[in-house]
Amino acid sequence: MADTAWQWDETLYAGSASHYSSGRMAYPPSLADALGKELGLDGTGRLLDVGCGPGSLTLLLAPLFDAAVGVDADEGMLTEARRRAGEVGATTIEWRHLRAEALPAGLGTFRVATFAQSFHWMDRSLVARRVRDMLAPGGAWVHVSANTHQGVADDETLPYPRPPWRQIDELVASYLGPVRRAGRGWLPAGTPGGEEAIMRQVGFTGPTRIEVSGGAVAERGVDEIVSAVFSLSSSAPHLFADRLPAFEADLRRLLSEAAREGRFAERRRDVAVAIWRP
Repeated sequence: MADTAWQWDETLYAGSASHYSSGRMAYPPSLADALGKELGLDGTGRLLDVGCGPGSLTLLLAPLFDAAVGVDADEGMLTEARRRAGEVGATTIEWRHLRAEALPAGLGTFRVATFAQSFHWMDRSLVARRVRDMLAPGGAWVHVSANTHQGVADDETLPYPRPPWRQIDELVASYLGPVRRAGRGWLPAGTPGGEEAIMRQVGFTGPTRIEVSGGAVAERGVDEIVSAVFSLSSSAPHLFADRLPAFEADLRRLLSEAAREGRFAERRRDVAVAIWRP
């Protein structure tokens, strides 16, 4: 590894999109209720979901607006988003294949812009400035933080064992090395922080913070945990190249030995929301 400096590339989530539906736990419906109440959403205006992925948040919030636009740099994610929208009959959402750095891209203005587990992949100062100028008067930027691929790690008694996440991480590292992978590069220090300073520097005020309970315990099968692993940028399928079948076989063996009756259980994590205003 000659260079650990990371730059975005189009392989970041290559092959991961199809794993999201079963591998990531859904945002709780109470998240939409909380945002609707906090922002006074009444079914009018437009939503911009930046880095929308397969539409997990877009589909949840779209009913609170006249229309929504989901933007993502990964065409596979948008294919999955369109499929999921078709399944639920969501007809008010437009899906656009472009990087956040290419905004405003003629998309117009929006009442709310959301970023869910996506902002850290972007040129944050540039994107924050451009999205600020896309917000209508009284509009808001909403940052949603939640770990949806795995649940809470505590001593709570659950109906099935927790997935063996530490051993899963060790298995991934045995194939890909100890430094976190992301696209064609590496993230030795993880994704960047300092979001609040950036937001203030480009002219936002806040944030207003709310926290939404993750909800009930989720029971998950072996296939769901396999998909959870492949839904991550750090273990996206393309990273394993011709060793993918061997890795998946080892992963399934580990999970089958750790599960009871092929099942796991986890309590969903709470969702943290930061609301910023220009």
